[in-house]
Amino acid sequence: MVEATSCGGVVIFRGKILLLYKNYKNKYEGWVLPKGTVEEGEEYKETALREVKEESDVNALIIKYVDRSQYTFNTPTDTVVKNVHWYLMMADSYYSKPQREEYFVDSGYYKFHEAYHLLKFANEKQILEKAYSEYVDLKRSNLWGSKKYF
Repeated sequence: MVEATSCGGVVIFRGKILLLYKNYKNKYEGWVLPKGTVEEGEEYKETALREVKEESDVNALIIKYVDRSQYTFNTPTDTVVKNVHWYLMMADSYYSKPQREEYFVDSGYYKFHEAYHLLKFANEKQILEKAYSEYVDLKRSNLWGSKKYF
């Protein structure tokens, strides 16, 4: 068994959530949140921001840590236990451009209920619920977009 760590973001702009559509040789297909592997010497926050930028070309700010999800998958040689650290993030516009090299073929911002139903994985749906709840609380307190919060 091998352990791996990734970081990602629930990226929000004007109440809508960034999703990416991945199509890998028709084997792996579906809408996901941006995330990726931690590189040597990198802080989790740096990984999350870098991966969002690489996978979607979105400039984002981290608002706060949301939670960690865990799942396992098999490779031809091993079982991988993946821990993913998630951050609530704010984008600076609706612009996004999917990273073709990573087999992302579409990207966009969706209302919560649309994003929830589009997401492929149950653990990402749970993270979305938690992050969106945090977003709503911040919005209600007039702290979303406020420099006071950073």
